[in-house]
Formats: sequence, structure tokens, C-alpha cells
Amino acid sequence: MIGELGRRSAIALLVHSALIQAVTFLVRPAATYRALELDVPDFALGLLAASYAVFPLMLAVPTGSLVDRLGERRLMAIGSGVVLSCSAFLLLWGSSIVALVAGTALLGAGQLACVVGQQAVVANNAASSRMDSAFGYLTFAASLGQALGPLAISLVGGASVRPDTQAIFLLSVVMSLVLFLTTFAVPAHVSIRRKKGVSAGSNGSAVALLKTPGVARALATSATVLAVVDLTMVYLPALGSDRGLTAATVGAMLTVRAAFSMVSRLLLGRVSRRIGRMRLLVVSLALSTFALAVVAIPMPVWLLFAVMSVLGLGLGIGQPLTMSWLSAQAPEGQRGRALALRLAGNRVGQVVLPSAIGGVAAGLGAGGVFLASAVVVGGTLLLLRGVELD
Repeated sequence: MIGELGRRSAIALLVHSALIQAVTFLVRPAATYRALELDVPDFALGLLAASYAVFPLMLAVPTGSLVDRLGERRLMAIGSGVVLSCSAFLLLWGSSIVALVAGTALLGAGQLACVVGQQAVVANNAASSRMDSAFGYLTFAASLGQALGPLAISLVGGASVRPDTQAIFLLSVVMSLVLFLTTFAVPAHVSIRRKKGVSAGSNGSAVALLKTPGVARALATSATVLAVVDLTMVYLPALGSDRGLTAATVGAMLTVRAAFSMVSRLLLGRVSRRIGRMRLLVVSLALSTFALAVVAIPMPVWLLFAVMSVLGLGLGIGQPLTMSWLSAQAPEGQRGRALALRLAGNRVGQVVLPSAIGGVAAGLGAGGVFLASAVVVGGTLLLLRGVELD
């Protein structure tokens, strides 16, 4: 699947990718429910969403340089350890909005390290002709994790509108421990054979990468898509609470969204080769814009599930396409840095967009947040004019 990696190592990488997303998509909605238990105002939910990205924003580019020098497995182990610490912190002390914000920021830092390491493994082992497929499989595993996390909330929450958050945080500790142990099934020699290439290409800078034609617009597109995924995860529980939906129903909707993202990513390589990256990216953004706008309209629960499936298809495509494109553009030995630069851009979006759009909730409620998100995603179509990704 991923170039020179053996079958066993590739499976370990995919399991690690699924687990880090499962923990993230388990803990972050749980933090929202805990905040709702504390009766925090709507704008505080936007700050809670943004806190996930504030601390990692400062570490993204240095982390990319670090993985190019020290290796993927070490970075993944550090990140997994941080996530385990975060889960334990929230279990023991997550009883105030300050603690929830701190724990969410810690989670973001650990998730960043894990994801940079995983993406660098793919970028440094996949052939250029198979890059879309390789990142499609990696993000398919991530989507699987994004489905399993909310599913766990459904199982724990049952028919209650607000689930037992303490039980969810306990489950996250167990899953984080498994994540940490899985790290050591990824081979340590992946990056060792690249050291010559790293030293040869280590003079590149983030500024030089940003000056590459189309890169800044691709980064903006990636950041917007990921921020909207975050907003969906944070504000769908709030929307469900407004409309009287149970926690199990909301968890199932998040699972459906993630499941359809999985479908889009599993078939990504084949579809991209057939119609081209640019056309595929435009279609995905158009679908996302439509689905986000429709969510704001009151509708039957079964129809909202259908809209979530369309949203999953649209949002699932943008991330792996920008990963493969940046990996193909980056010089040998700087791919970790290029992917980290993309993640830094994602973090900027995760800070700015939730904070800005979260202010909409004060006047229009959670439905207004989805409508504002549709406007932002639709605007990214203008950014792609003149950008050739194929």
C-alpha cells in the first residue's frame, strides 16, 4: 500500500491513524457536552473549539523540521504520550471551562505530532504516481477513527440528551494507551534511510515553500475544510440539543458523516485519475457548501442524516488531495516540513474560523453557524481559480 513499508508496518500505521482520530473525535464532543453541563455561554463553545488549535499552531512548522531530522516513530510516540496525558487530565480534573480549554489544547498538541509523523511516513515511501491513493488510504483510516469516536458516544450516551462524560473520558484513557503501544509497531528505520536526503534539502524554509505557485491557496482551502469539520463536531451537539435530539442520535449523525468521508477517501485514487484533482476538489467543495447551508433549515431527522452523508462526501476529499499535492511539490528531505506547514495553516483556520463564526451563535444559534460555514466554504471555490493541481 505504501511503497517500501511491509504489510504489517502499513497496517500498524493505519491502526495508529484510526486510533488518534477516534480519541480526538471522542474527547472533543465529550468536552462540549461537559461544557454544556457547566452552562457555559454559546461564545465559549467557539473558544473551546479554537483552543484545540492555539498551542499546536506554534509547534506545527518546528514539528515538521523535527520529523525530518529525528524520524517519524519518535514523534508519533511523543504525540501518543501527550494524548494519553490529556485523557487522564480530563478524567481527573476536567470540571471547569478552564480545565476543558487546557485539556483540549493539550489534545491538539499530541494529535499534531501523531499526524505529522503518519503523513511523513506516507510522503517518504509512496511513489508519486500512487500518492493520491496512499493518502486516500491513510485518511480513510482517519475517517474510520472519526466514525468510531462518535459511535462510542452513542453507546455510552444511550437515549439521554447529555451522556455520562466521565465514562467517556475513562474510555479515552484506555484508547489512548492502546494508541501509545501501537506506535512501536511502526518501524524505526523508515526515516534513517533518508538522512542523506534531509541534510541535502534542509536549507529550504517555510517562506520558500509558501512562494511556490498555488501553495498558499491550497493551504487556505485545506484550512477551511478542516475548520468546518471541527465546527460540525462542536456545533452539531449544540444543534441537536436545540432541536431535542438525543446524544445517541447526534453521535450517529457524526458517525454517518465520517463513514461517507471514508467512502470518498477509499475511492480517491481511482476517481482522481479519472477526472483530475482540480475537478474533484471543486465538486467536493460544492457538495460541502450545499450540505452546510441545508443543515440550518429545520427538517426531519431522517433527512438530516441524508444531509450529513452528503457533507461527509464533500469534506472527506479536500484533505488527502492537498496532502498528496504538497508532498509531490516538496523537495526530498523537506516533505515533513511541507506537510507541517499545511497543518500550521489548518491550525490558523481552526483558531480564526471557529472564533469568528462562533460569534454568529450568539445571534442566530447553532443553525446560523452552519449557514455561515457554507458561505466560507463556498468562498474557497474562488481561491481555486487558476490553480492547476493535476
